[in-house]
Amino acid sequence: MSGYRFLKGHGTENDFVLLPDHDGTIHGALAPERVAALCDRRAGIGADGVVRVIRTAALAEHDPSVAGPITGDEPPEWFMDYRNGDGSVAEMCGNATRVFARHLLDEGLVPADQPVRIATRAGVKTVTRDGDTFTTDMGTPTLGPSSTVTVGHQGWPATNVDMGNPHAVAFLDDLAEAGRLLEEPGYDPAVYPQGVNIEFVTRVAERHVAMRVHERGAGETRSCGTGACAVLVATAIADGARSGARPASEPVTYRVDVPGGELTLTWTPDDHVLLAGPAAIVAEGTTDL
Repeated sequence: MSGYRFLKGHGTENDFVLLPDHDGTIHGALAPERVAALCDRRAGIGADGVVRVIRTAALAEHDPSVAGPITGDEPPEWFMDYRNGDGSVAEMCGNATRVFARHLLDEGLVPADQPVRIATRAGVKTVTRDGDTFTTDMGTPTLGPSSTVTVGHQGWPATNVDMGNPHAVAFLDDLAEAGRLLEEPGYDPAVYPQGVNIEFVTRVAERHVAMRVHERGAGETRSCGTGACAVLVATAIADGARSGARPASEPVTYRVDVPGGELTLTWTPDDHVLLAGPAAIVAEGTTDL
């Protein structure tokens, strides 16, 4: 293949290679080997994952299964085809939705005065912009059976939260207890047969927490948007600020610090989680990787 266009972007330093492939004619099925090569931080461009910018109808020609989560009479024109750094397909990436929306707006591919609707493998997500802050409606969380996660000989109870992808949220006294996270923490494969993203959380102040994350297929990253959503849900329940998915009279908002910055998370009375934070495009060019 001759050289093709790419962009590099990040949301709170969770970084991505974006591949404009509007009609699916450049990358076809998008081989896992190409994704892994692009994400390689020494021999490639370097990223936590790859985001292909493709029309929903075009991706459906290569992967008919993507039509399943997209409901409604007017599906979004644009699909966020997200891949983990190891080349595996992922259902959702919260930080990537903000970067994806910024790219669509910067390129004039969507109206600047309207919310940006994005098709994903976890359904349709809507992103709004207020200056440099992008807010994604991440939908409704789902709680599953609790389990235990481990690092070395240490173990912690973990809250099971699904935000379109699976998460296990464990509370620690000190984030350093999780170690260097060079290897995937232990988890119960009976609870998470497809693997899991694991968040380690410590409380900073009232409605303010800090987290580290080991992402499935990527390792420890500087931020994880769906992970921050899961942390909000688990913490709000643990704090008694919400009682699961029961209706609430007031929204619940937490600040979540990640190694790459700060995110604001809100659990709405109608059981949706809103993820707010920055999004940046930092470079673009061509490559033949």
